[in-house]
Amino acid sequence: MAGVGTRVKITVAERTKLGSAETRRLRATGAIPGIIYGQSTPVAISVAMTELRTALTTSAGLHAVLDVIVDTGASHSVVVKDYQVDKVRGTMTHIDLMEVNLDKVIQTTVHVNLVGEAPGAKQGGTLSHGPTDVHVEARPLDVPEQIDIDVSVLGLGDAIRISDLSSYVGVTFLDDPDTVLASVTSYAGADDMDLGEGEADAVAEADTAEPEAEAAGDDADADADAAE
Repeated sequence: MAGVGTRVKITVAERTKLGSAETRRLRATGAIPGIIYGQSTPVAISVAMTELRTALTTSAGLHAVLDVIVDTGASHSVVVKDYQVDKVRGTMTHIDLMEVNLDKVIQTTVHVNLVGEAPGAKQGGTLSHGPTDVHVEARPLDVPEQIDIDVSVLGLGDAIRISDLSSYVGVTFLDDPDTVLASVTSYAGADDMDLGEGEADAVAEADTAEPEAEAAGDDADADADAAE
């Protein structure tokens, strides 16, 4: 749950000039244009790229709460709502910030990260990753940087579901509790994961009996050929 509770202060400038020419000028000077959305009229801002990069590379990542100080004297507690990145350079070109009440919950998505090695994978199974993001509801300071799934407890046929996540205090998961986040299956057993023990044994016996039946049929054909 690294990053929970992280707050970072940044200073921004309010933009009084808008338009594509102005945004190009800002980027050329190392600044990023953005907008703060809140309960009042949106505020157009610009922020130094270096300062924003520092703010968003803490342990909380993009889920940090930013205490924004505008050069006009106004202040806002915000979280990242959206951002755009230059496809060639990979640098951020625009950012949207959303003002939040730190005592009220927000809804957002959090990345799912698998950690550790699954014993079942070493036994010939295949480790499968479910959704890479989950939807959560929490107060801004309770939103985790990411959801870490420890797969070192997974043997063959085991799975970790959203309902198994209990260590994230203050976080409500909004997706189906039965959603599988990680599982280990073998090729032969992949279709039998949900079968009861007796049903799985019956399937295994049927698979074993089938080649024997075919062999008996082959012997009968050979006897008939000899008789002819």
